Formats: sequence, structure tokens, C-alpha cells
Amino acid sequence: MKKNNIILIGFMGVGKGSIAREIVHNSSYIALDTDDLVESMENKRVKKIFQEDGEEYFRNLEKDIALWLEKSVQNTLISTGGGFYKVKNLKKIGTIVLLDSPFEKILKRIQEHPNAKAKLRKRPLLSDLKAAKQLYKQRRPEYLALADIVVDVTDKSVQECTKEILKKVKKYV
Repeated sequence: MKKNNIILIGFMGVGKGSIAREIVHNSSYIALDTDDLVESMENKRVKKIFQEDGEEYFRNLEKDIALWLEKSVQNTLISTGGGFYKVKNLKKIGTIVLLDSPFEKILKRIQEHPNAKAKLRKRPLLSDLKAAKQLYKQRRPEYLALADIVVDVTDKSVQECTKEILKKVKKYV
């Protein structure tokens, strides 16, 4: 049986955090962010974890977080890091909502953000745009295969996306 959680997945920079905050503002959900949970566990930023310990170590931390979410969390909106979708128990945690957009639109969204430099620094996998685009091409079909709900966020406001998600998710939770 699925838990009454909503899990936002999608490529880094697609807007999971912004949309999560808006959903919380317009619903009875509380929110957790998997990257924030990892940072709290390690007492260091994701970028520093990647630099000092490597991606494999980071992914193992995500697995620990996923197990905790499955066992301990209900009625929560869970915003995930871009690679969190690979945890094996994701479907047991809740209803999976893919925030989908073309790579170029995601990149443009980040670059046009008032805090663009910090947003790019926060995402170590975006330091090489050619590799990042390849990663997007690899991940997108995997995201689509996992998603219970797909929401195209391209050129939509955070409020429009929130309304669409809350309407569609009613069938699942």
C-alpha cells in the first residue's frame, strides 16, 4: 500500500524546491527535501560531499534517507535531488510526480534566476553542460517510467504547476 506522500522527481533545476514550497503553502502537507536531509546527516553541503567523498558515497546516503522515509514519513511532500529516483524503494514511499521540461528550458530557468551563480554552484553535475545534457537524456526515460503523474512545467508558473499537481494527485492519495 502506498503511503500518503507526494514525491517530486525530475532533473536538477526543474523547480522541485519552488513547487514544493508552493504546494505546502496551498495544502495541508509538510515538506522534506532529500538533499537537505543528506546535508543534515553529514553536516556539509551536497557539493562538498561530492568533492570530498564522491558520488557513490552520496548515493548511499540517499538510500539511507529513502529507507527512513519509507518507515517513518506520512502525509508529506518530498522534494528530491535529481538522482534520488534511483533508490529501490521509491514506489513504497508515495505517489511519484515527475516535473518535466526540456533540458534547454531547465538551463534557461536556472540562468535567469536572480541567484543564478549560486544555483549553478550548488549543482556539481551542471559544471560540464555537455555531460549534464547527456545525463538528462539518460535520466528522462527513467523518470518517465517511474512516474505515477507527469506534469510538464515548461513555461508555467509555480502556481499553475501546484494547482495541476494537487488536482492530479487526489486520485492517488
